[in-house]
Amino acid sequence: MLELRPTCERCYKELPPESTEAMICSFECTFCISCVEKYPEKKCPNCGGEFQKRPIRPKHLLEKFPASTDFFFKPRD
Repeated sequence: MLELRPTCERCYKELPPESTEAMICSFECTFCISCVEKYPEKKCPNCGGEFQKRPIRPKHLLEKFPASTDFFFKPRD
């Protein structure tokens, strides 16, 4: 099950579970769309994985399967 991490790892922008700006790779490294666009090949800087839009978990399932509260911050540049 996806963790739905709460922030962008690069700029620390908030990415709540309902965000349409969250992008993830196969290891769930989480970035906002603006930061993903800064990587020319659109590949994750942590693992080289391909970014995809993070799906939105239905609200009625967030209570039973809540989003992560763990923060990952790996600023670059």
